[in-house]
Amino acid sequence: MKPVAIFRHWPTEGPGYFATVLGRHHIPWRVIEIDSGEAVPDDPRAFSGLAFMGGPMSVNDDLPWIAPELQLIRASVEVGVPVLGHCLGGQLMSKALGGAVSRTPLKEIGWGDVEVLNNPAAQQWFGHAPASFMSFHWHGETFTIPSGAERVLANQYCENQAFALGPHLGMQCHIEMTPDMIDTWCATGAREISRSKSPAVQTVDAIKTDLESRMQALHRIADGVYARWIRGLRGSG
Repeated sequence: MKPVAIFRHWPTEGPGYFATVLGRHHIPWRVIEIDSGEAVPDDPRAFSGLAFMGGPMSVNDDLPWIAPELQLIRASVEVGVPVLGHCLGGQLMSKALGGAVSRTPLKEIGWGDVEVLNNPAAQQWFGHAPASFMSFHWHGETFTIPSGAERVLANQYCENQAFALGPHLGMQCHIEMTPDMIDTWCATGAREISRSKSPAVQTVDAIKTDLESRMQALHRIADGVYARWIRGLRGSG
């Protein structure tokens, strides 16, 4: 089976729990280190699927790898190679498919509930989850839902938390988190947290409260979502 390509845009925003699930399903994968200057592949058919991780930059920034990634996402959708996006990755997917990305009225950092919407696509991807579950967030921008896609998650601070389009899923929230990732993000983002006045930004202490049980619950959500995505991979069936 061809590997899943995982696009890392920032050193601290790797695949996290997503890689754990891929390993559990015996799915080969490799990281494309965009943050280290690695080139964006031009043919999605070299991979069974493409996963795009987060990063502190904006998809609207003038960075040399953004246009090639947008083109790769469009090509992947055209040929049916499944695409998965986390936060910045979801924003890249939206923009590639005709949506727009802009700043949110309120920055969202920390744990917060998201609602699973009552539509068939939402049930296909999140039917294993409670109607409302706690996910992790770290974003100051948001995407619109591309034409033809279906909004599947929402919350009070960000109405577009995820969208689905066939085998493709773009998320604003982070379901890939691990305890180590949260520790690192809280350390490197402590100043951003302390300077924010948004009611949707939690303190570091609040983020780390009851972390073990929150992680376990989030991983149960991620297990189902990633298993659903894996079923669409080229060569998985």
